[in-house]
Amino acid sequence: MPTLSSPASNTGPQPALIDRFGRSIDYLRLSVTDRCDLRCNYCLPKGFNGYEVPANWLSFDEIERVVAAFARLGTRRLRLTGGEPLLRRNLPELATRLSALPGLEDISLSTNATQLRQQAQALKAAGVRRLNVSLDSLDAARVAAIAGRDVLASVLDGLEAAREAGFAPVKINMVVQNGVNADEIDAMIDYCRQRDFVLRLIELMPVGDTGRSAQFADVQPIVAALARRHGLQPGAQEIGGGPARYWRSPNSRFTLGVITPISQHFCASCNRVRLSVDGTLYMCLGQNEKFELRPLLRAGIDDASLEAAIREAIELKPERHEFREQPAKIIRFMSATGG
Repeated sequence: MPTLSSPASNTGPQPALIDRFGRSIDYLRLSVTDRCDLRCNYCLPKGFNGYEVPANWLSFDEIERVVAAFARLGTRRLRLTGGEPLLRRNLPELATRLSALPGLEDISLSTNATQLRQQAQALKAAGVRRLNVSLDSLDAARVAAIAGRDVLASVLDGLEAAREAGFAPVKINMVVQNGVNADEIDAMIDYCRQRDFVLRLIELMPVGDTGRSAQFADVQPIVAALARRHGLQPGAQEIGGGPARYWRSPNSRFTLGVITPISQHFCASCNRVRLSVDGTLYMCLGQNEKFELRPLLRAGIDDASLEAAIREAIELKPERHEFREQPAKIIRFMSATGG
């Protein structure tokens, strides 16, 4: 484990988290569980059971301490992720506690929406503002083939519950795979346009054996064709502080996002780190640098030293991933890191 530097002072405002490459780190993605009720073929293998034991999960009190420290250090955006975060019991309670922390301006949630019908209203009341929903197809058989279960009806019902609860924007994350769902993008555009959802096309990342074995698609030529076909124009406004680049229809009634970690990486502007359910900070999806906070929390670290530990962790953040150069480098599955 890295050696801690001198404790930070609690007097006066603390400067923002700036890494070695001058990037401001103001976005934390927090995994509240590594468990998922699906087995998407690019994420988890069938029969996988290598989950973290619950005794090693950060408690709500520990999560609140870490997020509060990040907020004091300038973090303004927080995304609740997994695994499937809605599997963590009493998640709206945690969201309520985190939304009350000074400094946080935006709390969002990534979900597969299978449990969203039951929890949408409570999450909205708890302070979650925006949703990202994974949906790779509108064909029930394809969804079952990709996700390992026939869940399309429950996902679509969850999306309707999100609309009823007033979430906006709702982003649909579609991982594009050649020979799997690339022929469905126009249908997905129609579905999202009719419901004022934002569609985001995502390139598959070679994370774990499952990610490397799936069918990668370069989305840039796909988007160029879509722009011509639908009259889309590049949009200047970012939505949510993440890495997506956006295109909009002339009447602004439809927005298309593009996330291209392989064909056009965005490492120079990376503003985020990930905290796994066991309290490990991961600096990059495509590298192995990490910093373990759980042992420090359970040893009774004070707030000033916790802030110092976070600063030291940020110093480990690499300049960029190496998905093209070393596609076999990351053996952990996405669910272990957090989305």
